[in-house]
Amino acid sequence: MNQYTELLYYIKQLAEEDSFVNTVTQGEFDRLDLDKGNIFPLVHVQINNGNFTNGQVVRFNIQIGCFAVRDANNEVNNQTGIDKFWLQDNEVDNMNETLAVLNRMWLKMYTDFEENNIKASENPSIDPQYFTRTNLLDGWILTFDVEVPNTVLNLCVNP
Repeated sequence: MNQYTELLYYIKQLAEEDSFVNTVTQGEFDRLDLDKGNIFPLVHVQINNGNFTNGQVVRFNIQIGCFAVRDANNEVNNQTGIDKFWLQDNEVDNMNETLAVLNRMWLKMYTDFEENNIKASENPSIDPQYFTRTNLLDGWILTFDVEVPNTVLNLCVNP
């Protein structure tokens, strides 16, 4: 029964294959920005709660976040007619790029899950994160459930 580890290996591999991603971490989201050696953009994986459904399936709730550092221009700009909509930072770029990473990962996961007898949420949620954590990060957190077959445990056979 190593479904937990296999999910982590698989998601890590997907994130590392994305040319936009520089660092992949896992664990609690509260700890994602504590390592000074992180190079952004970063993908962070947290497997939350789970449950045993019928003896043949293990269900996990998974969150994958992708984050980039906000680069704000603090220079005072006294020009008239400045577009206040876009401001003087890269927030919109960060949100677009991190969403694209998660979208690529989700599309690949959804296809691979079906091929490996794993059921996933049909409509995962994505939650924006603005100017958060120590390094002032922007990005998204993708949340979904998977049901993984429990092929190791057989209740009808004594060990």
